[in-house]
Amino acid sequence: MNLLIIGVLLALVAIAYQIGLRKSRNLAGKGNNSAALHSRPGYYGALVALWCGIPAFLILLIWNVVEPTVLKQIVFNHIPATVNASLDESGRSVLFSRVQAIASGFGVTDQAATYELAAAKELAKFQSIGTFAKVAVVISAALAGLVWAKRTISQQFRARNQVERAINVGLILCSGVAILTTIGIVLSMFSEALRFFSFVSPFDFFFGTEWNPGFSTSGTAEGSYGLLPLLWGTLMVSGVALLVAVPVGLMIAIYLAEYASPRLRSWAKPTIEILAGIPTIVYGVFALMIIGPYFRLFGEAIGLNINATSALTAGFVMGIMIIPFVSSLSDDIITQVPRSLRDGSLGLGATKSETIRRVVMPAALPGIVGAFLLAASRAIGETMIVVLAAGNSPILHANPLEAVSTVTVTIVNQLTGDTDFASPQALVAFALGLTLFVITLGLNIIALYIVRKYREQYE
Repeated sequence: MNLLIIGVLLALVAIAYQIGLRKSRNLAGKGNNSAALHSRPGYYGALVALWCGIPAFLILLIWNVVEPTVLKQIVFNHIPATVNASLDESGRSVLFSRVQAIASGFGVTDQAATYELAAAKELAKFQSIGTFAKVAVVISAALAGLVWAKRTISQQFRARNQVERAINVGLILCSGVAILTTIGIVLSMFSEALRFFSFVSPFDFFFGTEWNPGFSTSGTAEGSYGLLPLLWGTLMVSGVALLVAVPVGLMIAIYLAEYASPRLRSWAKPTIEILAGIPTIVYGVFALMIIGPYFRLFGEAIGLNINATSALTAGFVMGIMIIPFVSSLSDDIITQVPRSLRDGSLGLGATKSETIRRVVMPAALPGIVGAFLLAASRAIGETMIVVLAAGNSPILHANPLEAVSTVTVTIVNQLTGDTDFASPQALVAFALGLTLFVITLGLNIIALYIVRKYREQYE
């Protein structure tokens, strides 16, 4: 029903826009002389559409938030007091779900009690009344807003100011949602990480060299929770990925920006960027079934012992995945270097390659470094490739040909299966997530600082 109401509301908004647009054009007179109006006709149409849609949508939103609480209260008003008193919060939720199932007509698997049937009957009645009331109130609010906004339209009415103010408020709200979401994620991880550190010493966690968490039901920290093997595995895989992605991506960017014809560039760049849209699970399967066995056979041919699942396998495929990040960002940065620098170098007798090495690349270096750091943060946070191709061996060693484990893989392992979120075995995932968040946030801040410094130089 909500989708139907939203569809009707969108149709009314479209009609309201046309009504406002038509009235403003009538006020403009013959030839649609916009000079007779304070704002362009489109602003008047947008204003009527906003007044038609926003209040009605807010009413619909508030109604949907409040309605479950009201219906739940109605249900328990028809449940005997003795039954209510014997139920805890989970029992009340189960009972409400049973009543909802009966009221919807699906029923329950066992025999429903008499009071459940009576409550379901009342619930169905109030749901039908509430549905009709919701439709009537929302549509009435939309029509009232449409009529009121249409009557306010005049030649001197400052429609543009109000529309731009509404857009500004909308942008602020969207920004606020993003900021509050980030703050909520950090606070949730931080609070759970503090609970973990009440079981395990922060010193043992951040500087421990052994990762062997024990699983127990007593709520005590058994085993070892050393971060260094996981952190080293993460850095090793990310390092291999950057060794693959940085030179290849940079060479692609230089070729597309300096050597490729416009026709070749127009299809080559989007084709390369398709790599960024492939799901990471596909890369993981590719690494596990093709690249890993190929590396193992290649190692046997040259006398090296290369595991099919290793830091090399995961890092190589991850490097392929992040090539578009490096190439696309570097290409955009190189093309923004002022043409006058190239012309000056060529005018002094330098060749094209000398101009790229000694003029273009030094000028674009801050932005390129920022692109590298953004790609590094993407590699550090990758999960599915390392889950399938890294080997999940949390041992501190420096051989990229052997299996390793990373922070992201360990988070998946600790939160997989039946998990007691009050135990240190599960809470350690939040400490790992907070550590990873701090690392990637630091890389992003450094990258944004470098890119901003570059932009200030040329804008």
